[in-house]
Amino acid sequence: STLSFQVLLKSDVPTGDVLLDETLRHIKATETAETVQTWIELLTGETWNPFKLQYQLRNVRERIAKALVEKGILTTEKQNFLLFDMTTHPVSNATEKQRLVKKLQESMLERWVNNPHRMDRRTLALLVLAHSSDVLENVFASLADDKYDVAMNRTKDLLDMDPEVEAAKARGTEMIWAVLAAFNK
Repeated sequence: STLSFQVLLKSDVPTGDVLLDETLRHIKATETAETVQTWIELLTGETWNPFKLQYQLRNVRERIAKALVEKGILTTEKQNFLLFDMTTHPVSNATEKQRLVKKLQESMLERWVNNPHRMDRRTLALLVLAHSSDVLENVFASLADDKYDVAMNRTKDLLDMDPEVEAAKARGTEMIWAVLAAFNK
């Protein structure tokens, strides 16, 4: 099953991204290959397995937010919530956000290929992540009602596909289907 797919390191060449490179080092350091599900839990800090704590990434959300602030995508603000202050990271580069929204909208409408294996891999991955983050409805919210319905129905059909079947057919998208299976679990 895709949930038991093991992550095998093909290359440990640094990517230049601090979090990705740290992840590569963790994957390389594991004695036995771990499953996609286990890596998601480790890399998001959602596991308490004392034997695997050394493979957890620390402060992932904060580090991702900091990297996006450095790239000018987000900004950092303090907001006061009655008894305490909280750091938030609102979008400062609406152009970049709009580019991604438009890319997903077009992929489900004008550039619809009706076959996930013919979709651009990065777009398919972005779609799966937007779905798993519960922001997909927001992506299509600006569309006219008829287009919204088409985009949502196509997305639902795509995300309702059996990850096991699709991963078996996949060429280079097995990991995306395994991630979808893990998030749908």
